[in-house]
Amino acid sequence: MIDLHTHSTASDGCYTPEQLITYAAEKKIKAIALTDHDTVDGILEAQETAEKCGIEFIPGIELSVQWPTGEFHLLGIGLQTASEELKSTIEFLRQERDNRNRKMAEKLQEQGINITYEEVVEKAGTKTIGRPHFASLMIEKGIIKLRQQAFDRYFAKGRPCYVDRTGLDLELAVKAIKSSGGIPVQAHPLSMYISWGKLEDKIIEIQGTGVEGLEAWHPGIRVAEAYRLEELAHKLGMIVTAGSDFHGEKVRADRKIGHTAGKSTIEDKYYYEELKPKLSGRKFEL
Repeated sequence: MIDLHTHSTASDGCYTPEQLITYAAEKKIKAIALTDHDTVDGILEAQETAEKCGIEFIPGIELSVQWPTGEFHLLGIGLQTASEELKSTIEFLRQERDNRNRKMAEKLQEQGINITYEEVVEKAGTKTIGRPHFASLMIEKGIIKLRQQAFDRYFAKGRPCYVDRTGLDLELAVKAIKSSGGIPVQAHPLSMYISWGKLEDKIIEIQGTGVEGLEAWHPGIRVAEAYRLEELAHKLGMIVTAGSDFHGEKVRADRKIGHTAGKSTIEDKYYYEELKPKLSGRKFEL
């Protein structure tokens, strides 16, 4: 098995980068990409651990892109460094995330829930704070019992503490990834909430900005949809990738490392045939 989409405590996963790679080794993963949200902070630790464990490691990132419908995430696969463009991009997203989190904390207090942003930061132990960190503190304080309840009651779109996210311009996100030696791949494209009838034209438009691949295989979709996305990617001459979007059992217990749509194992062809020939054994250096 391989896995081209995972997260660690550097963003909103529950395993440290070292723990994630060790866990992947235990699960017989042959190649793994760390793609934390809007940060490269965990890459060096994961890369060092992968060398010790004998796992092929692919440095990556997942950037939030501004989009009118649903959500748009852009994976950067095979980063070689953090260019000045990528660093400024990460800083912009950090500031926007910080503003959003402060507003969510204010809305919680308006709902009579005594949680401050400073408390969330202290408990999270990471610079990349998100709604899962709010949920963890709410569980700790006995406000909710299950993490999903935080989203269902407070943080999902339309709920009282939801705040819109500000993302990147797509072309700037592509430039930041390419200037760092990475390959831009659109993560879980069905999250844009675009109908199948309009999807091909939209993907062609996205491809025109420099996006080179589609994550056709993701646990949030059905197997038939994954095959359909893979067929579309190949028709357009795009790379096909597959991932679990693994965050750890405490965050998303339904997502298993090395598994994707329909709980199927991720075939190694999505790395060794689709991606590796373009990466040529890249190693990340700051």
